[in-house]
Amino acid sequence: VMRALAPEGVAIDSAGTGSWHVGAPPDTRIQAAARARGYDLSGLRARQVTLADFHRFDLILAMDRSNLADLEALRPQHSTARLHLYLEGDMPDEMPDPYYEGGFDRVVTLVEAGARRWLADIADRSA
Repeated sequence: VMRALAPEGVAIDSAGTGSWHVGAPPDTRIQAAARARGYDLSGLRARQVTLADFHRFDLILAMDRSNLADLEALRPQHSTARLHLYLEGDMPDEMPDPYYEGGFDRVVTLVEAGARRWLADIADRSA
């Protein structure tokens, strides 16, 4: 979703803190919810965060506090990447987990809102 909304030249990737689904496409339910909003997730494949990500990216966003803590523990000492919650400052500030709680449409709405906010932050910092 963020890739679709981002201006050209902004590098965006997605990765998980665990290895459970590495190589797998997104859940069919989130793909359907995203497709209904015009986003094609079918080409995505899960990967795990690497140490190189902390040097490759300026900003790393976590969907919940548990993942943020995992990222902070993994972060190399000299990394300058900023770590934040994706929905930081919003209510809720953690992304709900639709795999257990349902609400895939709501998650797409929250992902869109967060993407717009972070892309505006990136634009402001680049200006």
